Parts: sequence; C-alpha cells; structure tokens
Amino acid sequence: MNIQNYITKSEQTAWNPLVEKGVHYPGLFVKSLRFDPETNRSKTILLKFSAGARYPYHVHPAGEEIFVLEGSCEVAGAWLEAGDHLYTPPSGKHGVYSADGCVLLLSIPEEVILLES
Repeated sequence: MNIQNYITKSEQTAWNPLVEKGVHYPGLFVKSLRFDPETNRSKTILLKFSAGARYPYHVHPAGEEIFVLEGSCEVAGAWLEAGDHLYTPPSGKHGVYSADGCVLLLSIPEEVILLES
C-alpha cells in the first residue's frame, strides 16, 4: 500500500460551489476529501457555509457525522460551534443553517435524500 495515494492536501484543493443533481446551493462550497469510485460520490467532505446559507431538509439513510471546524451552524434546532461533533443516526432528518458562516467536516456513507420541509 502506498500511503501517498490516500492523502488529500485540502489546503491545495479549491473550494467548489455545491451542485447536486444539477441543483446549485447558493453560499455553499465543497472540497472532496475521500471520493469513492464504486459509488461515484464523495463520502468525506469539507462543506463551507457563507453567512446566511442553508442546506435543505433531508434524510440520511445511513447516518452522518459532522465536526464543526470553524464558525457555527444550526442543525434541527441545536446550535453547533467549533469543536462540536454531531452523529446523526440512520434515517435521521434535518436541515442545516449558518447565520455567520462555518466550515464543517462531514462523513456521509450514503447519499442524502431531500425532503419537503
């Protein structure tokens, strides 16, 4: 195993606008840290929220983990700040909003499903 094949230099990676299935989410930017070629999607990402940005109400079929690196955000009525970790169990539902902006580390084993709020 060549460990170099498994390192992502996130500081050398550009932030890209978040676009999923052709939908652009204003104020949200992403960096892929771990791309899974079998599922053709990133399972570990950095997600940056500009002030006032939100990600819509959705469900996590296989759960999710969020670690707040910078700033703060609201998830299902709870405010998370830098250093906070949130585990969302499988089938957990929520939206995400950041009043002042934030950077999150997310581990998302399966693709989310958007829901009507």
